[in-house]
Amino acid sequence: MLNIGDRFPDYALKGVVSTDIKNAFVDISRKDFSNKWQVYFFWPKDFTFVCPTEIAEFGKLYEAFTDRDTELLGISTDSEFVHLAWKQQKDELRDLPFPMLSDLKRELSTALGILDQQEGVAKRAVFIVDPEGIIRFTMVTDLKVGRNPREVLRVLDALQTDELCPCNWQKGEATLVVA
Repeated sequence: MLNIGDRFPDYALKGVVSTDIKNAFVDISRKDFSNKWQVYFFWPKDFTFVCPTEIAEFGKLYEAFTDRDTELLGISTDSEFVHLAWKQQKDELRDLPFPMLSDLKRELSTALGILDQQEGVAKRAVFIVDPEGIIRFTMVTDLKVGRNPREVLRVLDALQTDELCPCNWQKGEATLVVA
């Protein structure tokens, strides 16, 4: 698995940004977000139970991420057509403000080292990538366990200070000073 300090791989994926099939699909690559922070979060499968709770929560925090000059991108190994159908059917996903990307060929999941070999899907993973394309944070959980998007936002805040941040540090609090 790629880890802290590694360069996030280049990619070119189809994304779903609307429920209207006429303008639902866009092409997205890592180059679209050069010089910006990026948060990539992967979920195993569409039309499941844990995944929409996380995706919807990331959606609720979208403005908080963009206020930090950060692009938020959700990804699974399902096709863009499956993403569209799920977005159209599931109320809490209908108005997501970020793209749902399709890693159908599993190239990005494989390059990152997060493809679950037994299930053949992306593991439940998060990567925070700095403006230079370097991975600064990773988290992978069991397929059955949802993440805490607020914790991802807290870690992003800490990374953006470029200071030493103690346990449970929150934005606006003092950072550590080495004497």
